Amino acid sequence: MTFWLLCCLLAVNVFAASNTQQIEKITQFYGDRAGKRATAWRQLINTSQDLSESQKLKVINDFFNQFVFISDQKLWNQEDYWATPYEFVGIGAGDCEDFSIAKYQALLELGIDDNKLRLVYVKALELNQFHMVVTYYPTPSAIPLILDNLKGNISLATERNDLLPIYSFNGSKLWLMKQKGQGKIAGNASRLSLWNDLRNRSQHIKLNQPRNIF
Repeated sequence: MTFWLLCCLLAVNVFAASNTQQIEKITQFYGDRAGKRATAWRQLINTSQDLSESQKLKVINDFFNQFVFISDQKLWNQEDYWATPYEFVGIGAGDCEDFSIAKYQALLELGIDDNKLRLVYVKALELNQFHMVVTYYPTPSAIPLILDNLKGNISLATERNDLLPIYSFNGSKLWLMKQKGQGKIAGNASRLSLWNDLRNRSQHIKLNQPRNIF
């Protein structure tokens, strides 16, 4: 993961195609097993709409944490590649960015306000590498909850001394982080790299095949 990608952003757009179209396209491109994952994914979104926000966090975190972690280098033969949720579900594997992007998009689909969510780049101190997680702020001044693929349980940011926050962003803004706090706004998210590419691929469900089979 290169450091300049700390300033890149996930597209915050609603899935344009119907559930059936999404499932069919993923199945045709990635195969029957992928189609089953896609069906489970869309069913989860449909059946979780009336849950409380805390319940939504849990079901989404638990669902995607079942997927396989693999580096972009091994999967895509690239140093960095941001998979759309369609690609992540289709392949059933990805790196920390892909886990976080899929969780973030799913929570938006479940009606959680974007102002309560952040994608956060951190330094995972135990692994000595950059990492991405999703944070949820129940109120603007609250200590955020962390959704992470490294550790299954959702926890308060103050309980994760193994993570050093660097940057965070959502659909509109980028922040320079201050340890466990909200951070200082550093600009609008619309300026950030990879925004147009990811938005375009997500809007049109443009799928790519990984270079390597894991």
